[in-house]
Amino acid sequence: MGIFELMTSSQPLWPAPKGRVLNATVALPGSKSLTNRELLLSAIASEPTLLVAPLESRDSKLMIAALESLGVGFQWQGNDLLVTPGKLRGPATIDCGLAGTVMRFVPPLSTLATGEISFDGDEGARRRPMHTTIDSLRALGVEVIAETKSLPFTVLGTGGVAGGLLEIDASASSQFVSGLLLVAAKFEKGLTLKHIGEELPSVPHIEMTLETLRQRGVTAHTIDERTWRVEPGPIAGGRKVIEPDLSNAGPFLAAAMVAGGEVRIPNWPTVTTQVGAEFIRILPMMGASFQLRDDVLKISGNGRIRGLDIDLSIGGELAPVIAALAALADTPSRITGIAHLRGHETDRLSALTNELNKLGGKVTELEDGLEIHPAELHGGVWHTYEDHRMATAAAILGLRIDGIEVENIATTSKTMPDFVKLWQTMLESN
Repeated sequence: MGIFELMTSSQPLWPAPKGRVLNATVALPGSKSLTNRELLLSAIASEPTLLVAPLESRDSKLMIAALESLGVGFQWQGNDLLVTPGKLRGPATIDCGLAGTVMRFVPPLSTLATGEISFDGDEGARRRPMHTTIDSLRALGVEVIAETKSLPFTVLGTGGVAGGLLEIDASASSQFVSGLLLVAAKFEKGLTLKHIGEELPSVPHIEMTLETLRQRGVTAHTIDERTWRVEPGPIAGGRKVIEPDLSNAGPFLAAAMVAGGEVRIPNWPTVTTQVGAEFIRILPMMGASFQLRDDVLKISGNGRIRGLDIDLSIGGELAPVIAALAALADTPSRITGIAHLRGHETDRLSALTNELNKLGGKVTELEDGLEIHPAELHGGVWHTYEDHRMATAAAILGLRIDGIEVENIATTSKTMPDFVKLWQTMLESN
C-alpha cells in the first residue's frame, strides 16, 4: 500500500475545534531536542546528572529505554530525572520507534559499549535514511551488520573508538552530525567531523549540540561552516534545566494569528540554540506582532494572514506550521530549502501537499519545498501519517475551517503528550 493511500487507525477521529478570539497563557513542556541530547550526555558523564523538567513523551521514553538497556540508571524525583552513568554493555535490542534522535544518536553511543547492539523501529522508521550513520561507524572501524542502509542493523561494540578525522554526507539530516559529536569526547582522539555533501539542513541543531557539550566542560567548536571539532575529555554531570520546547510553541503561536487575540508563552528563553526561536523572526512577516517581557512571549494577531517567500533550511521542522498558515493566507507563499523533510517521520512535503489539496487547497510540491496559493478550504479527514507535526498543522486549520477531522491525533504524544488538553484549555481561556 502506498504511503498516501487511505490509512486506518484504532484511534477515533478528532474533530479539530473552531477558534474564537484568544486570550490565553500556554505553559509548554520541555524541549525534545534538548531532553534527548542531555539524556545521552548524562549516560556518558563522569558523575550523575539531575535533569530538571525534562520532556516526558514517546521520543524521550524511547531514549531512556535505549540507554537503560545499555546499563544507565534512571530515577524520577517528581518532575525531575536523576541519571546515573553505568558501564555500557550489550547485548541489547534498541526500539527506535519513530524517533530520529534515538536512531541517529544511540548507534554512535553503542560503539562505546561491548557486545551486540541491535536497532529497529516502527515501519515508518525503516523508510528513514540511515546510510550516513552506518557508513560513518564503519569508517571509524566499527563493525556494523546491515542488509540495507536503513533499519534494522546491529552494531558490534568493542568498548571504544579511536576517532580522529571523519568525513560524512549529512545532507539528509543534521542529526547525523549531532549523533557523532555528542559522543566524540569519549573517543580516544576526539573527533574532527567534516560534512562533504552539498546542503546541510537545520544547522542550529548542530550549534545546540555543541553548546550542550560546552556547558558540560567539553572543548567543542566550529572550525568552519562544514567542519567541527570535539576534543577528548570528561563530560560533567550536575544539574541541567531543560528549556520549554520552542518548536512545539508553533501551533499555539499560529492560533493567535488564525483566531485573533493573543497567546502568551511563559519561560521563553532570551538566549537559546533552539530553532523554534525563529518563529519570532518569521511570523511577523505573516502578520503577527510579538512582545517579550519578563521571560513571557506574547503574540498578537487579528485573523489576517499574509503569504511569504522564505528559505526555511535553517529549521525545516517549522515548515508544517508555516504551511498551515500559508494555506489560510490571502496572498501566495513559497517555502523552499526543505527537501530534507522527505526523510522525516513521513515525506512531509508530499503529505502536506496531499492533505491540503484534499481540503480544496492549491499546493504545488517543488523540488525543495512548497508553493501555496490562496484557496477556499473545506472540511474533511486529515491523515497524519504517524507524524506529530502533521497532526498539529491540522489543528491550526481547524480553528478556521469547519469539519476538519484528524486521524490519529495521538501521534502528538511523540513530543507533546498533552497537546489536546493544552489546545482545548487555550481555546476555553478568556
